[in-house]
Amino acid sequence: MTEPEEAPAAERVVLDGRGLRALAHPVRVRLVGLLRQHGPATATQLARRLSLNSGATSYHLRQLAGAGFVEEDTERGNARDRWWRAVHQLTAVEPELVAAEPEAAQVFLQSVAAAHTLRLQQGLNELATMPRDWGPAFHLSDVTLRLTPEQARELGRELWEVLDRYREENRRHADEPGRQSVAVQFHVLPEFAGDEEHEA
Repeated sequence: MTEPEEAPAAERVVLDGRGLRALAHPVRVRLVGLLRQHGPATATQLARRLSLNSGATSYHLRQLAGAGFVEEDTERGNARDRWWRAVHQLTAVEPELVAAEPEAAQVFLQSVAAAHTLRLQQGLNELATMPRDWGPAFHLSDVTLRLTPEQARELGRELWEVLDRYREENRRHADEPGRQSVAVQFHVLPEFAGDEEHEA
């Protein structure tokens, strides 16, 4: 779950123990993701997207604000409508923190995996009705490799370099006609179950 160190500090947060525990809830992971993807929103708008009541959504937003993940967008809204925005665009989790906070890390990573699964399912649901020229861009695949831990980490770094190149290009040209939001997910998952036949 570690993101590239090259990302500008202003848009990247490296989790500490407090931040990890604050994000160790599936609703909060999705709230941060929605604000990053769609921009500022009110608790009521976010509650509709999540099929929650606005009171529960407001509670989770306040918890996220206390941990520094979201903040009030004072340029929008009025006394009745409070708008929220994401403070960062990327979240990094270092291996040392996962080792130090295993229970919170497990809940957080399970919440991230659930959010990824939901996003994938939404994409599949929209596949039949999306514009024809976008259909071929939809891609699902997987491959299994036998790597050392160092090679697996280098693979992740190289994949992030490719994504970072597209992100930089996107920053410059995001508003050009013909562009559409595209979610890119990749996972590097060490597999030990069922691997006994390869042990010497």
